[in-house]
Amino acid sequence: MKPTLLILAAGMGSRYGGLKQLDRMGPNGETIMDYSVKYALESGYGKVVFVIRRSMEADFRQYVMSRYEDKIAVECVFQELDMLPEGFSVHPERKKPYGTAHAILVAKDAVKEPFTVINADDFYGREAFEVMADFLQNAPATVPPTYAMVGYRLDKTLSEHGTVSRGVCSTDEQGFLKTIVENRKIGYTENGIENNEENLHNLFKGDEPVSMNFWGFTPDFFDCLNDLFVDFLKENEDNITAEFPIPNVVSYLMNSGKARVKVLHSSAEWFGVTYQEDRPMVVAKLAAIG
Repeated sequence: MKPTLLILAAGMGSRYGGLKQLDRMGPNGETIMDYSVKYALESGYGKVVFVIRRSMEADFRQYVMSRYEDKIAVECVFQELDMLPEGFSVHPERKKPYGTAHAILVAKDAVKEPFTVINADDFYGREAFEVMADFLQNAPATVPPTYAMVGYRLDKTLSEHGTVSRGVCSTDEQGFLKTIVENRKIGYTENGIENNEENLHNLFKGDEPVSMNFWGFTPDFFDCLNDLFVDFLKENEDNITAEFPIPNVVSYLMNSGKARVKVLHSSAEWFGVTYQEDRPMVVAKLAAIG
């Protein structure tokens, strides 16, 4: 069964200053998503599903999805604040989306195959798609289920123009994920690579594996997500900024013995645009790729 590529493209891009998912940065007018879809197609994926906001739909269909319709099956689903389980409603003061795990959950009716989750505005490299496709197509069914993540070196994922949030990972001797710890203000300082959250000043060597939201799941993951999202909404009824991110879900499943996560390694280079000042670097790198 060919896997599906699920692309999370509903983010606001507030730090970047616009809808960077539609920014044409390649030498022939490609978006970063164009490279992801190209590599997925070459690696054996059979469908692409985009998670977007309804307000983006017209431009997205015209400028993005139309590029792929004669090459691979494409579909879009919507992530909106009011897309909640029965019995729940949006807090009247909430403005922010619920996070990446909620973005996956809204695709449950569109994805019935093993699937990969990526960010729309990140360049992951060809080999990352190849190793994930091989895992999803050939990994035996296990109890509990085994999912996967492509890990990248921390020092290859930083921005010279500000701090970034990174999930720093640890693995066991078999290469399975043990922990993933979100560090929300990692950047270069006079001390080296440092996390400068309030009351936290963790130093890193730079070779630590980090999650860049390149995940591989099987469809049973949706059932876990739905149950955990209900719990999240109950626990955060009055918290208008609480988020439901993928790393939190994965950590819970691992810690409760309900899933394992294999950390896949590749020589692929990651880069992305967090700040507008990152754009020239990305344009130059894409020009070198062609």
